[in-house]
Amino acid sequence: MKRNKPLALVAGAALLTLAACGGGSSEDGGSNGSGSDREFGDQEGGTKDAERQGPAADVEGATPGGTITVYLPGDPGPDSLDPTGGWSVTGNSIQQALTSRSLTQYVRDEEGQPVLVPDLATDLGTPNEDFTEWTFTIREDATWEDGKPVTAEEVAFGICRSLDSEAFPSGPGTEYSKHYFAGAEEYEGPYTGKDPKCEAWDGISVDGQDITISMSVPFPDMDYWGAFMAMGPAPLGNASKPPNYGNKPLSNGPYKVESYKPNEELVLVKNDQWAAESDPGRHQYADEFVFKFNQDQAKVDEIMLSDNADSQTAVSTSLGSDKYNDANSQLGDRLVQQTSQCVSTLTPDYTKITEIEVRKALAYAYPYEDVWIAGGEVPGVTRVPANSIMPPGMAGKKDFQVDGEQITYDPEKAKELLAEAGYGDEPYEITMVYYEVDPLAVATQDQITKGFEASGFKVTAIPVQDSPYNIWLDPDNKVNKKLNLRGVNWCSDWPAGSTMLPPLLKGEAVYNTAFFDEPSINEEMDAINELPLEDQAAAWGDLDEKIMTEYFPIIPTAFRNDLFAFGTKIGNPTGDGSIGAPNYKDLYVMQ
Repeated sequence: MKRNKPLALVAGAALLTLAACGGGSSEDGGSNGSGSDREFGDQEGGTKDAERQGPAADVEGATPGGTITVYLPGDPGPDSLDPTGGWSVTGNSIQQALTSRSLTQYVRDEEGQPVLVPDLATDLGTPNEDFTEWTFTIREDATWEDGKPVTAEEVAFGICRSLDSEAFPSGPGTEYSKHYFAGAEEYEGPYTGKDPKCEAWDGISVDGQDITISMSVPFPDMDYWGAFMAMGPAPLGNASKPPNYGNKPLSNGPYKVESYKPNEELVLVKNDQWAAESDPGRHQYADEFVFKFNQDQAKVDEIMLSDNADSQTAVSTSLGSDKYNDANSQLGDRLVQQTSQCVSTLTPDYTKITEIEVRKALAYAYPYEDVWIAGGEVPGVTRVPANSIMPPGMAGKKDFQVDGEQITYDPEKAKELLAEAGYGDEPYEITMVYYEVDPLAVATQDQITKGFEASGFKVTAIPVQDSPYNIWLDPDNKVNKKLNLRGVNWCSDWPAGSTMLPPLLKGEAVYNTAFFDEPSINEEMDAINELPLEDQAAAWGDLDEKIMTEYFPIIPTAFRNDLFAFGTKIGNPTGDGSIGAPNYKDLYVMQ
């Protein structure tokens, strides 16, 4: 799952001096409390409770009413609210928590760890013996915002929509539905295939309240995939036709869309047709949520530390590093560190930068500490050095080093590698984009350019006002065609290597912005899915090491952590460990 914040695409790739495979991880997974002992913690996962039913247990002391304002510094927010296309931390964290239900969902346990529980399905689904078929029973008491029941047919249609790669080119269905569902690779989708009732795809069937999905290969993680909005309902027919449906989708959660201005603001108000008894995981305490995108970090920090009326019922999804000590002392438990299974990367274009020595030179040329500080990150708290694609805490992750020790900024080493590749006489040209809307992104690009040019590269940095993802993911974009260096920030979709390596490094994967495509590696990825379940985690870890040491197609620049600031009247200030975002489901305004 991508992280939406363009600043993080560059600044968030920074590292500091804390070793990812040494003392950088806490034993207990980090702290949500105050004080200087905050550490970068591993994100655990994998807990399930198939019996959980609604209503969700009340949050102690929670009171109804009030407006919660969420500031998102440097984050443009989702381009569309269509649930089928949602595949970003920002959009999914908001919509999955508040507006858009799916087969399953996550809740937060008392230790702050995510637990997979039912949502629109009555349990976590029933697979056959070899995981090539899954059946979910859809509950009968879920409703849309217009009061009509959510039907099994609508859930099946929503799942069918996820197969339309033309209509949702950067949606998660391109990775999971198309790969795992039987007949999906040949089916173009209800819109592209001119099959508005999804009659031409027989990979899904409906029998009363039961939905059965057939798989092309074993898919033991279908219950996790079920937590994505793409595995949720959509109104039948033209009522949910893209792209218009993405402006104001019909809600089936505790809140509905009041207004939406892309890149600016999203306002959600209570959905009076949502029944708490139908939902095992969500609450409806606040009257309203107001999400403000593309905010200036310095101004938001000033608001959050002022304790004035604007800050008391506000949440900020990030904090500038220069304000960390002040926030730590002033906010206490309302400054929350949330661990997440996320990695920041630089992605040299594998079709243009063909020598591994040049790709390694870029890794040594990246001025991690300077970029990190310029981007407003906090040493050892929000970023630590990365050694692999798979993040800390993920089953199967191996603690290897590509060059025997952690790669750090070393201009002379970068020059040596360029000379080995035959580029010692003239600077090697790099073309990249940066998000000029955010001052921190501008500052970080300055540091990147200085570091690269001190290391034997010549940098052309193109300013853009659109999210870099919109450029990187569009093969026809004129700017994108000029680039030979891109990036991706990626979080696991569930705690398995299958949600890290294939989305970033398999040939033709949507978020493979490096265009890495080695047939033997593609075959190994497919083969791992066929292994016994107990052998898959180690196999993903071995493949991670093989790809990085033999090909080095992608530069993992940081394992990520997040800091959230909560106002003094925000109740239950906590994070959502399943997605690395504030825990919107359980927040309330203290009256």
